[in-house]
Amino acid sequence: MTGSEKSTSPLRSLLREPLVHFLIAGFLVFLLSLWRGGGVDAESRTIHITEEKVARLSASWEQIWRRPPTPAEIDGLIRDYIKEEVYYREAKRLGLDEDDTVIRRRLRAKMEFLAKAQVENAEADEQTLQRWLDQHPERFATDMTYDFDQIYLGENGQGSAAILRNIASGADWRAMGKTISLPQALERASASDIARQFGDSFAQALSSAPLGEWTGPVNSGFGEHLVRVRARTASGKPTLASVRQRVENDWRVNGAKAREEEAYQSLLDAYTIKIAKP
Repeated sequence: MTGSEKSTSPLRSLLREPLVHFLIAGFLVFLLSLWRGGGVDAESRTIHITEEKVARLSASWEQIWRRPPTPAEIDGLIRDYIKEEVYYREAKRLGLDEDDTVIRRRLRAKMEFLAKAQVENAEADEQTLQRWLDQHPERFATDMTYDFDQIYLGENGQGSAAILRNIASGADWRAMGKTISLPQALERASASDIARQFGDSFAQALSSAPLGEWTGPVNSGFGEHLVRVRARTASGKPTLASVRQRVENDWRVNGAKAREEEAYQSLLDAYTIKIAKP
């Protein structure tokens, strides 16, 4: 490894930190606020309405109403902006933004929105995506096989609660339910085979049913069933390259909460918390 590679390695590690991303985004929001004119001095008695500001007000109007504002409407937009700016500066001058629960909550909501935006825009490297694919192969497999048991309840699905209570008491599940020319138990049955025998909705229900627990009623082409999925095995596992976008979307959606909490923890770690309880 060369000297330049050694020096850039810590920098790359630093740039991957959620807190760094968060602070960079916050700085960009600050710059945007200044560009929009939000960073004015509350003590100033001069309000500048620049051509750029008028153009932004007009563009905002056009976005909403799908037409350019008339000269009279532009004057109205300017008057409304001046009124808002006057009230904003006077409120700041009186300190109305301090110790205000509503304002605190709105600022918190903006920070949470900023953090969420960073989370949603997070990019995963190939190792992360491959690990996600390995951890959740059933979500991307070309086919699945199932070991499961089923109790046929009939067309209306009545009696499921009583059967579940009897099973919980130790009764033999094989002696329960109504007779039907379908197997009570299947081993290593593919999703496509199950769909042919029981119907698409039944096969789809097995893909999300809890393992090892009786659940239902589950609808099939014959009526209602109680089902217990004993095993769910991915077959025909795809390569990451063939399903990369699906894996990345799934990783982003399902891992968003954890990454949001991680970003908050990074901020929290920079604070010293002192709590005095009565």
